[in-house]
Amino acid sequence: MSAEPLPEFRYHPDPVATGSVVASDRPCRCCGRARGYIYTGPVYAEEELEQALCPWCIADGAAHAKFGAEFTDANSVGDQGEWPAVPDEVVVAVSQRTPGFSGWQQERWFSCCDDAAAFLGSMGRVDLERLGAEAIAAVKAECGYDGKEWSEYFAELNRDFGPTAYLFRCLHCGRLGGYSDFT
Repeated sequence: MSAEPLPEFRYHPDPVATGSVVASDRPCRCCGRARGYIYTGPVYAEEELEQALCPWCIADGAAHAKFGAEFTDANSVGDQGEWPAVPDEVVVAVSQRTPGFSGWQQERWFSCCDDAAAFLGSMGRVDLERLGAEAIAAVKAECGYDGKEWSEYFAELNRDFGPTAYLFRCLHCGRLGGYSDFT
């Protein structure tokens, strides 16, 4: 079986790299087709849909239409007012037609310039250092730690366990933003 080219997601440009979509021969519960990929992120629906939907049924809204599935809590787009509000159509695009991601706590979707930002992925200290000072500053500003408390927290950041950062890039001004959380 050869995989079809993935649909493009404005707000999650590389869901394979972030781990939200994986190669799979599993058929989609929405369209019934095995297209080479399956979604592995969170699904909020009445039915259990874990690793059951293809990216195409997310992108075209079929999964939402058939199952009422959402992939990010609509209230978390813009973090319930902590970040700039976005138009309702952007909230719908992120929550109903964009692959989500898994966090330790309730996921939040960074917004900037009156739009949702593009999710870059889960990050640890090494990842943030590789991206540079702006990435580190974005996480530091959100968590509110300073001095020794920040140094200790930053040293513990890890994309796979313990405190994890979630980084986004504004689609308009390029600003990095995001947050971190832990169990």
